[in-house]
Amino acid sequence: MVTPVTDSALPAWRTLRASVRGAAHERAGLPNQDAVRIVRLDAGRALLVSLADGHGSAKSFRSRSGARLAVVVAQKVCGHLFKLDRPSQIKRWAEEQLPLELVRHWLEGVNRSLQRQPFTSAELETLDTAARQQVESYPSLAYGSTLLAVVVAPGFILYLQLGDGDFLTVSAEGEITRPIPQDARLIANETTSLCSPKAWNEVRVRFQTLAGAPPALILAATDGYANAYRDEAGFQQVARDYWELLRDEGEEAVRPHLKDWLNEASQQGSGDDITLGLLWRPVAQF
Repeated sequence: MVTPVTDSALPAWRTLRASVRGAAHERAGLPNQDAVRIVRLDAGRALLVSLADGHGSAKSFRSRSGARLAVVVAQKVCGHLFKLDRPSQIKRWAEEQLPLELVRHWLEGVNRSLQRQPFTSAELETLDTAARQQVESYPSLAYGSTLLAVVVAPGFILYLQLGDGDFLTVSAEGEITRPIPQDARLIANETTSLCSPKAWNEVRVRFQTLAGAPPALILAATDGYANAYRDEAGFQQVARDYWELLRDEGEEAVRPHLKDWLNEASQQGSGDDITLGLLWRPVAQF
């Protein structure tokens, strides 16, 4: 899906998104546990792209719902940024209050879900005794999910991350950067999560004032994408390839093929669900 965002104060960012069920999930008959949402904020002057990756483990048997809830909550919470006046206020609120509000609203959503649909015996009987006790003591475990979100506004870009997944930016010259560095604690399948105790302390935020030109392209992806490549260089090249295709040939060179490329990456690499969000500025703006 392609979404144009136009405003006299905001460069005409365009977006692409795609989400595919992982090859391993297809073989096991499991659904895609990821979620993605792209919306305009601030009367169309800003853009939010959010991605969530439900854990899909035995204890997180409702993580697909948890991921869908996460991207909705990201929209709700990030909308508050535009009720503040100055960049310094926005930065402070994003760093100090946004993580708290994000987790609070997500947990409230989990509680509403449980009130409408309590855990069933069929859901719980698949767990061993220890896992069942954990879920009954901490019901949010069943909804466990990570979250990535990026807000692009006329004066700033905000990156937010809880758990694994990746942001890459590409400059007009093709330089790749990570606005939020990889978390060295997250190895194998370990990740921080919205269901983690005091999850607000694990939310990482990067507020970037746009004093100069913004990135040419921003890539956000759940961890199944990077894990499909042997090394960081291979994954970074993917972001550069997307930018070069979009710059030289336009979105029609990417959009029809995006799901096929993600399926191929999953089949030949991680086997995991892969969700991708791309934001880019047409080359005419440079």
